[in-house]
Amino acid sequence: MSAPQVVVHRDKELMAKAAAARLITKIVDAQAARGSASVVLTGGRNGNGLLAAVAEAPARDAVDWTRLDLWWGDERFAPDGDPERNYTQAREVLLDSVPLNPARVHPMPPSDGPYGNDADAAAEAYATALAAAAGPEDHGPVPSFDVLLLGVGPDTHVASLFPELPAVYEQERTVVGVHGAPKPPPTRTSLTLPAIRAAREVWLLAAGADKANAAAIALSGAGEVQAPAAGARGRSRTLWLLDEAAAAQLPRGLYPPASA
Repeated sequence: MSAPQVVVHRDKELMAKAAAARLITKIVDAQAARGSASVVLTGGRNGNGLLAAVAEAPARDAVDWTRLDLWWGDERFAPDGDPERNYTQAREVLLDSVPLNPARVHPMPPSDGPYGNDADAAAEAYATALAAAAGPEDHGPVPSFDVLLLGVGPDTHVASLFPELPAVYEQERTVVGVHGAPKPPPTRTSLTLPAIRAAREVWLLAAGADKANAAAIALSGAGEVQAPAAGARGRSRTLWLLDEAAAAQLPRGLYPPASA
């Protein structure tokens, strides 16, 4: 796995715009190299802020949206269309305004879908879909995502992998149902750390003073069970995108002066 790189921006607005520009460039480059691109989206204020910045960026038109596969790192297990679902929020801020191929958009199943209120069955179905999309070149049960986006919680959780809970220990399955999450809603579905680490690049987003302690812990060499964000690494690149408030507790030598 790659060692983390840290980039710090002045504030969350600049961070979102810069991350959007990075993402657009990465998608365009992947499409030029391989004909298509795949991105795993995240929710939360920073994930949605990034998508909103993509929607506003003139360069978004450089993306061939019909050749982009979209997946999700986790989801609140709620009915389709529920405003708390990451998929619903992503549609509102970006997806409904770009010409995506519906067959290449892969939301996690809702609680009123074919698996009813069985989050474990929904997770298993998503794992099956990921395995079907993986090719021989991926060497595993999930595609080699070009970019996998993750927000970082104040408790260091990423996706719906919370410190010390069973899902963060999972090493075999790629998607799991999460029960008893410490923040609402308690039932979720989530990629596991092995699935996250299949991505070529993992980008972790954190802005605000409430994320400063989490960033410091995860980047200090903490274990992934106690600090799940520490275990989120990409195969070729792991990028932490922070604003100055979230970077406040990091050693100054951890990131270059130019990145601020």
